[in-house]
Amino acid sequence: GLKIRPKNLVSDDKWLVSGDKDTPSTLGKLCVKGATVCETLRDGRLKEPLYRKNLNEEFKKISWDESYEIIKENILSSIKNHGPDSIAMYGSGQFHTEDYYVAQKLLKGAIGTNNFDANSRLCMSSAVAGYNRSFGSDSPPCCYEDIDHCSSIFLIGTNTAECHPVLFDRIKKRKRNANDPLKVIVIDPRETETSSIADLYLQISSGTDLFLFIGIANYLYKNKLTEQNFIGKSTENYFQFVKHIQKWDLNKISDICNINEQEIIDIAKLWGESKNVLSLWSMGLNQRQEGTAAVNGLINLHLMTGQIGKEGSGPFSLTGQPNAMGGREAGGLSHLLPGYRFIKNKIDRNEIEKIWGFPIGKISEEQGLTAWEQIESIKKGSVKIWWVAATNPLVSMPNLNFVKNALSKCPLIILNESYEQSESIKYAHLVLPAAQWSEKDGVMTNSERRVTLCPAFRVSNKNLKPDWQIFAELGQKLGYFKQFEYKSSSDVYDEFLKTTSKRVCDMSGLSYQLLKNNGPQQWPYPKGSIPSTISKRLYEDGYFPTETGKANFCIDDPIGLAEPPSDEYPLILTIGRYLSQWHTMTRTSKVQKL
Repeated sequence: GLKIRPKNLVSDDKWLVSGDKDTPSTLGKLCVKGATVCETLRDGRLKEPLYRKNLNEEFKKISWDESYEIIKENILSSIKNHGPDSIAMYGSGQFHTEDYYVAQKLLKGAIGTNNFDANSRLCMSSAVAGYNRSFGSDSPPCCYEDIDHCSSIFLIGTNTAECHPVLFDRIKKRKRNANDPLKVIVIDPRETETSSIADLYLQISSGTDLFLFIGIANYLYKNKLTEQNFIGKSTENYFQFVKHIQKWDLNKISDICNINEQEIIDIAKLWGESKNVLSLWSMGLNQRQEGTAAVNGLINLHLMTGQIGKEGSGPFSLTGQPNAMGGREAGGLSHLLPGYRFIKNKIDRNEIEKIWGFPIGKISEEQGLTAWEQIESIKKGSVKIWWVAATNPLVSMPNLNFVKNALSKCPLIILNESYEQSESIKYAHLVLPAAQWSEKDGVMTNSERRVTLCPAFRVSNKNLKPDWQIFAELGQKLGYFKQFEYKSSSDVYDEFLKTTSKRVCDMSGLSYQLLKNNGPQQWPYPKGSIPSTISKRLYEDGYFPTETGKANFCIDDPIGLAEPPSDEYPLILTIGRYLSQWHTMTRTSKVQKL
């Protein structure tokens, strides 16, 4: 949602940034990070490949050809001596979809391992699994416009004010509309700026969200605040679910959540009696040992009350990174293939092998290593080559002492990086200078399934390469010339679109040219679609992409915190975010204003 233009007629690589009012997701609004994003593009950039054989050596500048030769020789040797699963890649929601897609083709196709995972695993995989369990597909059913039409909005595990400030401003604007009142409910162990606007704020104990959802469900059922017509036509497993939730009475749940029973009743009545209920959640719900179960507990409430598939209603997962959604579309997790396909499904594998031009059986049927499993496998010595791209795991991974110890033992770590000062460079053997988003064309998909073309606008150092190009050129070095014969990112994207045809995430009609002419578009967008006719929401007909066509009530016993307080460690640390900084601060720390 940015409009970017040169600050001066004589180029000095300084840029003016403003909001694009024609972008439906943001309506021209910017947060401070968006407003200052161009200040991170120039200083401290890597300019050429760097290599050292051992971590105790100094880096030496080498050419791209030398870099590819090092990677090629090590990959072929590792496959010969240890098998393809001795190689793993760790990607990022900062990728364009084209980068994600070619990485899948390289790892899962050419090399023959499914060991690709992304930093999205640490934040979004719970939402992904939750949507899949309930609906049969990881397809967010809502859109940002639903904020303008809901009568109650539940903010759960999200400090929207600091993590999604543009959306928060939209919520506040909607709340100020006296003619169409909005009730805001916030559930969060921490008092935040978000909770300051709440009509009802529940300060539950950390890790008790699923208990609360079961309590709300119990009240809805006992007080007949359910939508039986929707439940009967569009869901299954309801009676087993009802039997499960009746094991928990409100008195017990209120004690566990450390709130009073009346607060649970108040929130349940508000949910059950509201015309349109929209729920928004983020990392507070996802990042935990029972994150998936908590997501499904929330979705169960929507299914009980028919609050899905209509204006102003639905369970809406807020992604953090700009293209975490695009990564899932491109198969960018260790259990996925492009077009919302699954590694374990033979038909899915065969369809992708055909599109990619590989023989049947080339893609392994074994699910790959997740992000943390990759670290553990490096520590054990079974992963010999670790390729990291567009992320800074030496800051963002949990248990960093373990991570550092593991990486110090890895024979070859390759890093696609844009900045000289990334902490992860300290553990890399080969560093490849990657082009930034401003220097390459590509698409990204946001939380509401809206695909945006992001064109390059600044001249790149000739030595910098887009991630997709790095992966493609390495694929050709490995002997797969035809499979990686791309002249541009548009070629990559056109091939990716083939993997989505007739799938839930059908984007076969979304060419670069259409996106350039008509602006960002939501999927599904089959070939031949007209922009103004595309539905903004999913599941409006009550049909879900499961084997039965019905959504599933999920049953999970709540377990609470993975590490509850003890006499030795009596405190719980619940961390937040700074409005002006982004995760590892690899980019935002370079902006003096921030």
